[in-house]
Amino acid sequence: MMMNHPQRSLEDLNFNMAKQIDFDRYEKFVDTVTSDASTDFVALSDRLVELDEKGANIERLLTAGVGINAEGGEFLEIIKKMIFQGKPFNEDNREHMIIELGDLMWYVTQACMALEVPFDEVIARNVKKLEKRYPGGAFDVYYSENRAEGDL
Repeated sequence: MMMNHPQRSLEDLNFNMAKQIDFDRYEKFVDTVTSDASTDFVALSDRLVELDEKGANIERLLTAGVGINAEGGEFLEIIKKMIFQGKPFNEDNREHMIIELGDLMWYVTQACMALEVPFDEVIARNVKKLEKRYPGGAFDVYYSENRAEGDL
């Protein structure tokens, strides 16, 4: 069911938002609740050294994390344009999505290498988690929304 919304100009919306939010105060709040490693190069550098000393392959993990999210966004961008902007589902767009999935897999492999875990073990653990979450062997909305303790 489509709902009709009263037409409002962007100018009206921006004016109303500016009246409701004190951006300077919000910026100070954001700064207050931000970690030192997020705002200070020396603190960031110290944290990276600490993680490295603990055995985290932080360079590869960061590469993987940034890449997975960037490529996932590119994959989703194609879907967004098909759904909301009329882009067709055709062989070119299907191929583009497959290429983006390949890029995602490259970054997933980086993460597996950083964590020293074979890809097949990641899949096996995922299957085990889902079998535990869905004891009936099929998707169930209840179990999807009501997770057992420890179910990530």
